[in-house]
Amino acid sequence: MSLKRGGPPPAPSTGAGIMMTTSLCAISVELSQKIPTVVTGYDNEKHNGRNNANISQPKFIRSDMADVPVQQAAGSTLPLVITRKKGGDDSEDVNYNPFEHRKVEHPTSDMETLVHLLKGSLGSGILAMPMAFMNAGLWFGLVATFAVGALCTYCVHILVKCAHILCRRRKIPMMGFADVAEQAFLDGPPSLNRWSRFIRFMVNSFLVIDLLGCCCIYLVFVATNVKQVVDFYMENELSVRLWIVIVTGPLIFMCLVRNLKFLTPFSMIANILMFVGIIITFIYMFSDLPAPAERDGVVNVVQWPLFFGTVIFALEGIGVVMSLENDMKNPTHFIGCPSVLNLGMGVVIALYTLVGFFGYLKYGPGTEASITLNLPVEEKLAQSVKLMIAIAIFFTFTLQFYVPVSILWKGIANKIAPERQNASEYGLRVFLVIVCCSIAVALPNLGPFISLIGAVCLSTLGMIVPAIIELAVYHEDPGYGRFNWRLCKNIGLILFGIVGFVTGTYISILEFHAEFTGGHVGDH
Repeated sequence: MSLKRGGPPPAPSTGAGIMMTTSLCAISVELSQKIPTVVTGYDNEKHNGRNNANISQPKFIRSDMADVPVQQAAGSTLPLVITRKKGGDDSEDVNYNPFEHRKVEHPTSDMETLVHLLKGSLGSGILAMPMAFMNAGLWFGLVATFAVGALCTYCVHILVKCAHILCRRRKIPMMGFADVAEQAFLDGPPSLNRWSRFIRFMVNSFLVIDLLGCCCIYLVFVATNVKQVVDFYMENELSVRLWIVIVTGPLIFMCLVRNLKFLTPFSMIANILMFVGIIITFIYMFSDLPAPAERDGVVNVVQWPLFFGTVIFALEGIGVVMSLENDMKNPTHFIGCPSVLNLGMGVVIALYTLVGFFGYLKYGPGTEASITLNLPVEEKLAQSVKLMIAIAIFFTFTLQFYVPVSILWKGIANKIAPERQNASEYGLRVFLVIVCCSIAVALPNLGPFISLIGAVCLSTLGMIVPAIIELAVYHEDPGYGRFNWRLCKNIGLILFGIVGFVTGTYISILEFHAEFTGGHVGDH
């Protein structure tokens, strides 16, 4: 059958019309596999309308995605691909293996991914774990840390598993966190389709807020530790706010570096200093331990949200898991049992529990927001620990700062003239560092700050969003299971995340007020 351009074909009879329609559909499918269809929107239903509820329009998505370079998308530079039709034959989707189409220049082995996972999870949050136990109690903190850690790990499983399902359905080799959320909404109930852009914006916004909030915490952390050492040798003490401003000066110049390659040596130095500093901290922490009976087993329930926010801040690494999984040589080894994720998170949870339990056991009600601040300031070894970890966190700031800048710049770069882009990007970097400095100066209380970031951002990204994603992905196929157990389970996760969000935020704000007035939220 040939199609000519010289005008429309004659009107067929009813039987011939059916045959012609079938032939045209076959040709259309064949051509769609060979010739990319470029459109400007995600859904052409707005243009074609929907007169028949049984006819589903194909949705379109970018094959390069926001978090994946175009050259990595199945080796293709096609701007768009056609996704599956809901309710259609998914045999081709099942046969498509996204892992075979990934083009990663230097894929990581299971061991390398495990090391990266540990590196991404073992940050400054480990130093705040004794404070978390102080807001929970020795025995309640022990049980609750394992419970929250297991919950966080399970939510990561949900996210990665849904990403694998969507990659097969959409014939996309890899996706970032925001990509998974967006495509889940496009794949879910029709009522969610219109919110796909919003959920993408929300995930990216919370990632930016979380990472910039961590940068603010880093500024306070560095300034507080340096101040404690310098004040020991100075008669006139400087305020922590002034130290934050002093530390911000050199950070502005370091954050102007746009290539991560030049930051690699600083990352290596930071890792070495952090490792040595934590080892020495352990030596202090495990010496002359009091009896567990001298510490509260369970504290006032009002303080529990502070514990929740701190533990979520310390344990939650959901912002980096998709990047790690996307770079793996064997992505199927990331989740499952046993798996890289389970092994890595098991080590992280055990280590964080160890530090929190014995840190609170050692220092009790006097536990500071960072365990390094409890080390004796008059001893040279303890002073070196404070400075080593402060320098490590200082260098880590530039790496943490790189991601939110990339997300923000990607969203505004196309709106700026090419000749102004270099100056504009440098201006954005300087502006964001100054914003972090201003927030840190306004809220220099480390403990409530950590709890606030954990409650606001990470309870949303780590629990609420993955649960919503699974509900959208499993809505049609394979469904919510017998007795709708997936629906009930995810509603429970969403409610738990909401409770943590609301109570953690509220108690953190009260804690800020209490500390400014010289008290503590659990005193009454």
